[in-house]
Amino acid sequence: MAQLPISGFLSGASERLRDMLDSQATEIRIAAGEILFAQGDPGESLYAVMEGELELSILAASGRKHNLDRIQAGAVFGEIALFDPGVRTASAHATVPSVLRRLRRRDVIAQLQSHPDLAEDLLRLAGQRMRWMSTQFNEQVFLPLPVRLARKLLHLSPEGREGRLALSQSDLAEYIGATREAVSKTLSGWKRIEIVQVSRGGIEILDRAGLEELAEPDLI
Repeated sequence: MAQLPISGFLSGASERLRDMLDSQATEIRIAAGEILFAQGDPGESLYAVMEGELELSILAASGRKHNLDRIQAGAVFGEIALFDPGVRTASAHATVPSVLRRLRRRDVIAQLQSHPDLAEDLLRLAGQRMRWMSTQFNEQVFLPLPVRLARKLLHLSPEGREGRLALSQSDLAEYIGATREAVSKTLSGWKRIEIVQVSRGGIEILDRAGLEELAEPDLI
């Protein structure tokens, strides 16, 4: 069984903490379209995506669904449930058949009771994650739309993977908190300078280095 990825929330974990968490994680498989958890469900597990892809979304008071992000192999999410077993603030479903590793809060707590010295490591990770979330919020509020869009495209298509994204401009607009018209206008400009190719089937990154330059706010 593959080990938990050393990324996101787990990137700063000590070797002892990683070994403990890895020993408590179990593998689950979900089919394309299957819901992992729904908004409002009790939250009691952290998840790591080993294969496949999941989409996070929320349901607004109006009843409209808003897509938040796509979580791909190597990503860790749901870590808040390790500290606060409250309700899920978003829903997660698989866009393709996916393999996950699940880490339950009750199992982690039991291990911390036996090894209390690891609790400090876990709290340190929580602090790091809170700072990261604060940075993400600031970027969403203050960075120009082209920078947010470039960063989201790079996030959804990590280096080493195929640069084609089968997702709509409306989805992209929701991911970065913008209008579809603004996203379409920006992509059209990038298409003219051959940074991306836009079609009905999605978006293809043609010039990753050029897109990385656009993701730097000082260059916009």
